[in-house]
Amino acid sequence: MTKTALITGGASGLGYELALLLANDGYNLILIDIDKNNLEIAKTDIEKKFLCQVSTLLKDLSKPNVAAEIMEEIIEVPIDVLVNNAGFGLFGTFANTEWERESAMLYVHVLTTTHLTKLILDGMVKRGSGKILNMSSLAAFQPGPLMSIYYASKSYLLSFSEAIANELKGTGVTVTALCPGPTKTSFQKVVSNNTSENKISFNMACPSKVALYGYNAMQKGQIVAIPGFMNKCLSTVHRFVSRRMAAQIVRNIQEKNREL
Repeated sequence: MTKTALITGGASGLGYELALLLANDGYNLILIDIDKNNLEIAKTDIEKKFLCQVSTLLKDLSKPNVAAEIMEEIIEVPIDVLVNNAGFGLFGTFANTEWERESAMLYVHVLTTTHLTKLILDGMVKRGSGKILNMSSLAAFQPGPLMSIYYASKSYLLSFSEAIANELKGTGVTVTALCPGPTKTSFQKVVSNNTSENKISFNMACPSKVALYGYNAMQKGQIVAIPGFMNKCLSTVHRFVSRRMAAQIVRNIQEKNREL
């Protein structure tokens, strides 16, 4: 029996790379994205390469109750794999950034992701099987001045994933938090209007390799997946310096990355 995977933010970046891996393993796909053009391109491309069915849903995940809307449209389709990948960043001091953008980020990263997970998890538990991959970040391990909401929301996703993974022991359902470091996707272009590239290119990862690492971790039921030796080391920095110092280090990196 063919299984189905639902991927938010599946039209580009890591979401698209994960969609390719799932399609290669024979999953039918439901891709959700806000970008209509990229959705159609992704659907056409995947169906040309793989013998699978690709459905698309054009949704703005920053809107209230969108998770319930999604469930109404896929109510007849059991979801075997849920990939909560959609997300974006915002650069600037909290006092000066736009609340509308920050509110949208909190909906996408926290509220909609949590609600969609809750709604899909019910069916997984009843069937006794399922896999959930939540896109956290290396940012989850320390405070992030100049990207405060992004870092905090990724920290939430990591903590949330670890907690429900523990609750789901013995149910046949696993939860994995993928925590990549800097990855060469379109993410940087959305973060700030000042630059389209990181000024610091050190430790920049290939999206296909990051996706494969996360995909394998999900299939194994690994709870936290940090791709790359350097990222694993960086995730432990808070053990050796104060959180105040860690925050200052992050600020210095952010300022250097986006200097004109």
